[in-house]
Amino acid sequence: MTSPLAISFVPADLDAIAGLTGKLTVFVTAEKGMDPLGRRVNRLCKGALKRLVESERFSKAKEGDGITLSWPLGMSAVAVQVIKLEKRTSDLTARKAGTAISLFKGTDAITVLAGSHAKAAQIAYGLALRTYDFNLYKTSEAAQTPQQPASVMVTKPEEVSAEATDGAAVAEGVFFTRDLVNEPANVLTTTDFAARLAAMQEIGLDVTILEEAELEKLGMRALLGVGQGSEAPSKVVVMKWNGGGDEAPFALVGKGVVFDTGGISLKPAGGMEDMTMDMGGAGVVSGVMRALALRKAKANVVGVVGLVENMPDGKAQRPGDVVKSMKGDTIEVINTDAEGRLVLADVLWYTQEEFKPTGMINLATLTGAIIIGLGHHNAGVFSNNDGLADAFLSAAKAEDEGAWRMPMGPDYDKQIESKIADIRNAAGREAGSVTAAQFLGRFVKSDMPWIHLDIAGVASLKTPSTYAPKGATGWGVRALDRLIRDKYEG
Repeated sequence: MTSPLAISFVPADLDAIAGLTGKLTVFVTAEKGMDPLGRRVNRLCKGALKRLVESERFSKAKEGDGITLSWPLGMSAVAVQVIKLEKRTSDLTARKAGTAISLFKGTDAITVLAGSHAKAAQIAYGLALRTYDFNLYKTSEAAQTPQQPASVMVTKPEEVSAEATDGAAVAEGVFFTRDLVNEPANVLTTTDFAARLAAMQEIGLDVTILEEAELEKLGMRALLGVGQGSEAPSKVVVMKWNGGGDEAPFALVGKGVVFDTGGISLKPAGGMEDMTMDMGGAGVVSGVMRALALRKAKANVVGVVGLVENMPDGKAQRPGDVVKSMKGDTIEVINTDAEGRLVLADVLWYTQEEFKPTGMINLATLTGAIIIGLGHHNAGVFSNNDGLADAFLSAAKAEDEGAWRMPMGPDYDKQIESKIADIRNAAGREAGSVTAAQFLGRFVKSDMPWIHLDIAGVASLKTPSTYAPKGATGWGVRALDRLIRDKYEG
């Protein structure tokens, strides 16, 4: 898998600055101007930095904005980037400033002159998140040239390095999710996905893979029905992190449709290639579990993902079929392209029965309707518990991951009533994301605090975002890690 850019924290050395090659980034405050490292750069480049800082362009710049001086005289560096950042700034602003650091491909090194800035660890965290690049299948020399490691020059490197440890673990969880979502479906089969999760036993997770025979025995006919038209075997993977003593775990549940053709209700050809990301919910759960293990979180968390492939075949599920869920409810399949909720119905019920969690959040690239409603800026948040919903929304805001609470209520249940079964899996275009959430709510026990996150609009983007290049974003790993840190760790 891709790893976050290796970032080392090195002692501040005024004498070394003149000989540094590649690109330097220096942080300047509006109130106090340059620190000793900045003043050293200014002397070396004959006052050019001071002139920039005193210019109208710099005064009008927003906090976190960067301005670059190319090929500065008196220095070996090819560029000096100046970023405006106050000493007393927020973690989030410092992290965004880190994402603004320009990256050079090839042999040019990156040196960040953070000095005594109190948010140096957050700056490095932002830099790490933005360095991701998925180029496994590009063969050009340029694509295969790795980004050089970055050095962050600080006055107390050991202290900052220790402070940055948890951020590095979360960044690796984000990268793990992005890798999974970006992989093509002929590589990331259900078997390959499960094997990647099983490999995380090496970092302390307890991983169990449930195969089709056991799923049949458990009564997961809703999940198995989705995958019966594929040669790829359906699986459920359970990942447990036990870092919090004897208390019951918090649960994360993910939809893992490794490719979604729509089944017999076949999708149009245009854009179907994007359905490699339909396992995004399972990808986020996996990334969170990796982050928790790497940072040795003091909490008990179980991650459960349902892995299937939805294909058309002579054995495939048909519109009009009726399947029986693990809970015992019967489901009329109106549309085989509304498959994710069938997978989650069984996995949600299994998770509650098996682990008796204190609360539960499921993630899924579930509906196109949520994109119509919220675009690509926010995930849809559906919940039966105000306390848990508010805690998650606060965590998402703190991590700058867009989330917006959506309505639920019994009035929407009428749209998913079936004439021949207990419930049907599709209810037409009106309030499509809400009726999908109502469907899932039928498989959540009344006393279980629960959130459904519809991440169809945020899991993968066509254009770069603040923290990621185009493609998989890893949305949700940071917010869920923050939620667990704030609410469930002692």
